[in-house]
Amino acid sequence: MDLELLVLSATTASEINTAFATLMQRSVDGLVMGNDQFFQVRQDQVIALAARYRLPIIYEWSEFVRAGGLACYSADRIEIYRHMGVYVSRLLNGAKPADLPVMQPTKFELVINLKTAKSLGLNITESLQQLADEVIE
Repeated sequence: MDLELLVLSATTASEINTAFATLMQRSVDGLVMGNDQFFQVRQDQVIALAARYRLPIIYEWSEFVRAGGLACYSADRIEIYRHMGVYVSRLLNGAKPADLPVMQPTKFELVINLKTAKSLGLNITESLQQLADEVIE
């Protein structure tokens, strides 16, 4: 696909601003934002910068999309918490951690914000909308 991967990090609000400026200098076409509590706390800043720079971003959390972000595709957190409960239950009942199976999510969530897509000049096909768990208009 001939894509270049650019990895940036930020630990302060000003570093988020700097990271977006770097993205614009590098003419980045889109961003996949990782799941970090710091970014969730700075959600409004991230969404505002994405809108300002007209940068499509795929987020880890659906809350970003409901707050004005473009889209999210991630493991269903409710399912993840259920898996965690199963692990805790087994451990409390005497299971050895080394004996527990590796569990991976099997349910994923796709949320799309059509208003944001339109503001970015993106056309989200009807077939993609039908695949989404939630479409925000």
